[in-house]
Amino acid sequence: MDKTMKMEMMVASTVTYRYNFQKSFVDNKGKKNSLREELIDGEKGLYFKFLHVKNKALISKELDDFYNKASEETRLEKGMGIFEFERIKELIEQHISKPNSTIIDIGGGTGKYAEWLAKNGHTVHLVEPVLKHIKLAENRAKKLKKPFSVAIGEAKKIPFKDNTADLVILHGPLYHLQKREDRIAAIREAKRVLKKDGIILGFAINATASTVVGLMNGMIHANSFFDMCKEELTTGLHDAPKDFPFLLADAYYHKPQGLKKEFLEQNLHFINIFAVEGMIWLDNEYFANMLDKKKSKTLKVLQNLTQNDEYLLPFSPHMMIAVKK
Repeated sequence: MDKTMKMEMMVASTVTYRYNFQKSFVDNKGKKNSLREELIDGEKGLYFKFLHVKNKALISKELDDFYNKASEETRLEKGMGIFEFERIKELIEQHISKPNSTIIDIGGGTGKYAEWLAKNGHTVHLVEPVLKHIKLAENRAKKLKKPFSVAIGEAKKIPFKDNTADLVILHGPLYHLQKREDRIAAIREAKRVLKKDGIILGFAINATASTVVGLMNGMIHANSFFDMCKEELTTGLHDAPKDFPFLLADAYYHKPQGLKKEFLEQNLHFINIFAVEGMIWLDNEYFANMLDKKKSKTLKVLQNLTQNDEYLLPFSPHMMIAVKK
């Protein structure tokens, strides 16, 4: 497995009417802005209206630059992304309790998971802060018989009423909110829009992710990379060194107990923590073996056997917590 593939691990109601329009205006500072308005009218009478001012930053410049340079659209179609996509679909499906659930996908990127969920008959609302991703998600939604809605926004304040969703997916927010109070605000917002007995799935990057990768490919011996790993292991803060520009920008890497604590402090009921990749990605011939029918079966059995073992979670670059309201 080459260095690039390894690092990918880290970088790491039916809508019945939808109306969009966009117009330009010049603000009082002479800057040209884009005003975006969207109306969503669903079968339960949901009505959301929101504005997006193009020059107002929802995320840091470093993070916006990273996602504008990287291709989130194709990431899940190659390398580890192929297996990540199938594994996460499997984990999400385990926590959908009924057909035609209302699902809010916060940090839903370009809409690959939203598309899959909508095709399975669910009512899906995607919220995403990266404008590049919003455009791609809108194009994807338009092609569906039952389109999902697309809103630009960020996790600490989403445009939905209380008790709206059966399932809320926090896909990217916990990766990128470096301040604890911001992560707590995102979790509380997810809880607010969740129905009673609804479920939140929170995805996080493990504090050991960079260190394990660095040990496997020798990058741990680069001073700047090792300093980054030490910071992740001690404080959880991840900031990519300048000499490793391909690494994820502005992130927070969790330890399993810390992730669990952030959710349970909000009076949410713990279901379980799951390893996303698990330890099976450490197989030297992981890609080839996952494509081999017999060997992939062995790896999947091992993955399922170890997926909830909190002592083994540090071997998995990503993990997912499931909690109930």
